[in-house]
Amino acid sequence: MPAVLDPNKAAVDLGFVIRDSKATLDFYCGVLGLEHTMDTELPAGPLGKAVMHRVQCGATTLKFQRRETPPTPTNPPGGPTGGVGIRYLTIWVKNIDEILTECRAAGHPVVLEPNVIRPGIRIAFISDPDGNWVELLESTPV
Repeated sequence: MPAVLDPNKAAVDLGFVIRDSKATLDFYCGVLGLEHTMDTELPAGPLGKAVMHRVQCGATTLKFQRRETPPTPTNPPGGPTGGVGIRYLTIWVKNIDEILTECRAAGHPVVLEPNVIRPGIRIAFISDPDGNWVELLESTPV
């Protein structure tokens, strides 16, 4: 019988390898308003030293790892249509229009303007400094 996963946390943490710590933290913390909770120096490995920045989004921790020498390969751009694999993350929000205004003012692309996908649910997509797409999902009573 296969092992049964028994999670010890109500959310999944997500790990990203990034190019620029400042740009990433400015976007996720400065523009989106998430809380930067901790930085951890990681031991040197084949790509040199690294630092991991932890950012809290509800019960989820976004872990942004900046390698001293970033890996050369990158994910293809294009969100859900750009390739196979993890293509975006979804954050449930109460103020999608306000967030998009902040993104535009800070020069971050809105790659999909808000639209209703079903009654009471609007989505929009924005792009972080490394081209990762973030889906904003707003739920309102119908």
